[in-house]
Amino acid sequence: MKQVHPLESLLRPAVELNTAVVCIACAVLCLFAPWALALTPSVGIGMAAGFGAFGLWRARQGWIVLRYRRNMRRLPRFALRSDQIPVSKRNLWLGKGFKWEARHTQRLHESQQPDTEQYVRPSRIYRLARTLENRLERVRSLYIVIRLLSADSALNPVRPLPPVGGIPALHAVEWREIDVYLPLGERVGHTLVEGTTRVGKTRLAEVMITQDIHRETHDVVICFDPKGDADLMIRMYIEALRAGRGDEFYVFHLGYTGISARYNAVGRFGRISEVATRIAGQLSGEGNSAAFREFAWRFVNIVSRARHALGQRPSYEQILADVVNIDALLIEYAQQTLTKHHPNAWETISEIEGKLNDKNIPMAMKGRDKRVVAIEQYLQQVKVRDSVLEGLRSAVRYDKTYFDKIVASLLPLLEKLTTGRIAELLSPDYQDLEDPRPIFDWQQIIRKRGIVYVGLDALSDFEVAQAVGNSMFADLVSVAGHIYKHGVDDGLPKVSGHKSGKVSINLHCDEFNELMGDEFIPLINKGGGAGIQVTAYTQTMSDIEARIGSAAKAGQVIGNFNNLVMLRVREERTARLLTDQLRRVNVATRMQVSMAGDNSDVDSAVDFTSSGGDRISAVPVPMLEPADVVSLPKGQAFALLEGGQLWKIRMPLPLPDKGKNIPKGIQDIAEGMRSRYSTGERWWEEVMPAPIRFEPPAEFREGTRQAIYQAPSAVVMAGEQDEGASSWSN
Repeated sequence: MKQVHPLESLLRPAVELNTAVVCIACAVLCLFAPWALALTPSVGIGMAAGFGAFGLWRARQGWIVLRYRRNMRRLPRFALRSDQIPVSKRNLWLGKGFKWEARHTQRLHESQQPDTEQYVRPSRIYRLARTLENRLERVRSLYIVIRLLSADSALNPVRPLPPVGGIPALHAVEWREIDVYLPLGERVGHTLVEGTTRVGKTRLAEVMITQDIHRETHDVVICFDPKGDADLMIRMYIEALRAGRGDEFYVFHLGYTGISARYNAVGRFGRISEVATRIAGQLSGEGNSAAFREFAWRFVNIVSRARHALGQRPSYEQILADVVNIDALLIEYAQQTLTKHHPNAWETISEIEGKLNDKNIPMAMKGRDKRVVAIEQYLQQVKVRDSVLEGLRSAVRYDKTYFDKIVASLLPLLEKLTTGRIAELLSPDYQDLEDPRPIFDWQQIIRKRGIVYVGLDALSDFEVAQAVGNSMFADLVSVAGHIYKHGVDDGLPKVSGHKSGKVSINLHCDEFNELMGDEFIPLINKGGGAGIQVTAYTQTMSDIEARIGSAAKAGQVIGNFNNLVMLRVREERTARLLTDQLRRVNVATRMQVSMAGDNSDVDSAVDFTSSGGDRISAVPVPMLEPADVVSLPKGQAFALLEGGQLWKIRMPLPLPDKGKNIPKGIQDIAEGMRSRYSTGERWWEEVMPAPIRFEPPAEFREGTRQAIYQAPSAVVMAGEQDEGASSWSN
């Protein structure tokens, strides 16, 4: 309705309908009895058309008032199946809504006035029906009456309101809803979603993840879920199948080790020192713990360098074994290294070892293996320049009791990551080809344009979930740095069917405050250059501050999120994160004025004067108050998008999926994954061109058959494989 008056009033009786009824009656009279108005039939038709058009216009105005009043009590139902969610190559769909402007603040202010309460509160009949439900609940004979009163049907005049709570007026202030989109170019600035428990954060995540999976560009989708929500995992699996990306879907779940893929958080690195950084970064660095953290970094770095030099891939289990028994690592490394420098080194070491006893072993080497003591005494006589060997020697020179105290802070962390069946997932056996669970790393996932669900099962074991999540984040930060420097392909041939260049890596982090550490700040600071687009979900600002331990760092993290979506929150400080960024607007208020005054002139016939009227004034108020954010219904949110534009949105309710072969539970997912998972022993075939198969002429094969089989090592040409011989091509 166009605003043509100083005050817009929509919470009032729909008086326009009176005019509409009169106009329609006049139109009927002019059409069928023009003589009653002294009109000719031809003129009556024209007058009827005029009355009808004016009546319809007024009826439309009255309908707007009725619809506005209806929405104040109950919003129209908005529900979609997942396959009905729109997918765009340019935008991310967030839901239905409108851009919040000053007129909406004015309408919200009007809905909170006492004289409009009758249009906002549920009707008396509705309140009576709810009262009867509560009173008759224990009367079994009236069970049918209760069912009829509580039926969620449009035919029920006292249909219960949806259990979303909040104030419907926050969305009802605009009756013209449109689709709300976030341009994909803005996502690289990262998005922060805040909302208290059970208000729709997971539903919003499902809406966005569904679009990321179905987008034609085959974006990388990674979802971190500390709770390990099985419904979210099933949803991602269903959407991956629908999008034809079932072979690209991976599950890493600490609660379902039977279907979980395997992952080595320290197995891929650009520099070997990254291994020590990822492990020591999870130790406390406050106060006196800083020195122990630095020593843990140095010791893990020594161990990792040694294993790398031995041609072995680092893993948590191997690092824990080396921490507990550093002597064995020194012996193994010395056996491989010393003979390269001095062929007779081990003979000399054996002689020294045979002469050792408890009396001639140095005090600092007490408790060490005698062979370690012999190696150390040998190296004191023969100088060998090897930095890895020198690092191992410096570690074993510590007194063993003192050494165990220093590494005591490191052992609990490593034991969290290597206890039980979790060790199978985090320290995978690369030689076990019988295990169908694949092994993945982030570099591989990004090149393959994969979809990964990470369930950490924090409700069962919070400590292990936090340690694993931190490890994955640290590894992802390292991968982002590598992509930023060398690109996604890094000189390798691109995967068939995928375009080269920057890849959008959509990182969805539920309860991300439980996962983040100091490494998360550079990820959101500089991760955009590597294509990482973070969508973080949390409850309050205090969660972030408590996890980091510094208000300044918490502000630094929040300041890197350009887009803010805020659902209902319970903390006023969190609500002010939104409201304090909005400008103030003028709200018109009406004041009734009545004045009277007497006349002191005795000669005048006027004894007193009086006047009355309405005074309209404008008062500057905030566009939104923190109380408005606290009063949001479930599934609704305010969003600051594209440089501070405020949008009011609501998400669709989920409808049951339709179709065949839709997984209903974890078992269905497990069966589907067992049929799709591969061990990856021939991974190179996915990234390398097909080999050129050489087929020699028939006469060549016949003439050379005998010569080939008489060779010392039998080689069989393609197409001529015999039992017991291996095929050869290329």
